[in-house]
Amino acid sequence: MATIQIMSVVGSAVPPSLRQQGQLACWYLVRNGEPVSGPLLTRASAQALAEQLQPGTLVA
Repeated sequence: MATIQIMSVVGSAVPPSLRQQGQLACWYLVRNGEPVSGPLLTRASAQALAEQLQPGTLVA
């Protein structure tokens, strides 16, 4: 089973709807290079979701 990883994006890579709200960075969960979550507003929320999806195997 592939490990879920946290990927951060900044600046113009942040979805326009979040940039309009003043968000300059966001995080995604990825597995094998493919997103498994939408944009998350904090790294802590990304870590919590990763732990729910795949307990004990997070690599960040």
